Amino acid sequence: MSSLIIILIVIVAAFLILRTTIRVVPQQRAWVIERLGKYHAVLEPGLNFIIPFLDRVAFRFDMREVPMEVPAQACISLDNTTMTVDGVLYLQITDSVKAAYGSSNPFTAVIQLAQTTMRSEIGKLHLDVALSSRQLLNTAVASAVDEAALNWGVKVLRYEIRDITPPAEIIRAMELQITAEREKRAMIAKSEGQRQQQINTSEGQRQQEINVADGRKQAEVLRAEGEATAIKLVAEATAGAIRVIGEAAHQPGGFEALQMQLAKDYIEKWGNLAKSSTSLVIPADLGNVGALVGTALSMVKQSQASAGASE
Repeated sequence: MSSLIIILIVIVAAFLILRTTIRVVPQQRAWVIERLGKYHAVLEPGLNFIIPFLDRVAFRFDMREVPMEVPAQACISLDNTTMTVDGVLYLQITDSVKAAYGSSNPFTAVIQLAQTTMRSEIGKLHLDVALSSRQLLNTAVASAVDEAALNWGVKVLRYEIRDITPPAEIIRAMELQITAEREKRAMIAKSEGQRQQQINTSEGQRQQEINVADGRKQAEVLRAEGEATAIKLVAEATAGAIRVIGEAAHQPGGFEALQMQLAKDYIEKWGNLAKSSTSLVIPADLGNVGALVGTALSMVKQSQASAGASE
């Protein structure tokens, strides 16, 4: 019975020794080993062996990218406006030895440095610029923290501002300013539209008046050309008729026929005088048809004589 107990004790002791000797490190992990309280080695992922009772795992680090929240903090801008800023810092341990012995808590050190850097960067900017320059602030904080974190074995991959919150009074003032600016732009756009409408209307009326004037001008020109053509045609017809009458007067019996036609026309005109008005003023010799016909014939003869002399 006692031998069995001794065997069990030996097995348990061997198991404990093997358990403290064999170390299996997961992927993307780094374990820092100290031997007798002094740094000895870093165990890589996989199967590793250490000396029991002499070596111990002092630090275990995750080598993957780690997001760390940066708590909200009050920052004062260049124009003395207080705002609350928080963000997210993305870190990765690149040197496990520096991370173990460079700082007692590298992650806390990085977060504190990110907060102080953000306060410093906000203090260089006015409120409006700070609100619109997130990318600039992100780059500045990430660069400053990354430079200092090299001694801690930490790589700062990026920093992202999550929220910038000005005081409630500033937010209300900004909303009023934005509303006033939008109303201003709306009024300007409306006035520009009305101005363009008036310009278009006046241009249309001007063009309409020009078209009407051109139409009237063309109509007057066409009317004048028509009247001139009509007068010319009437004159040519009258001249042709007179020429035909003159030629007919030289024919045998033509002169007597001309006398008869003149007498006939005179009588017709005399008969029509009373139709145009109830009151007439007639010359004393208007009834002497023979004298009037003789006068007309003498004028015809004079014209014929002039035509003959010209020939």
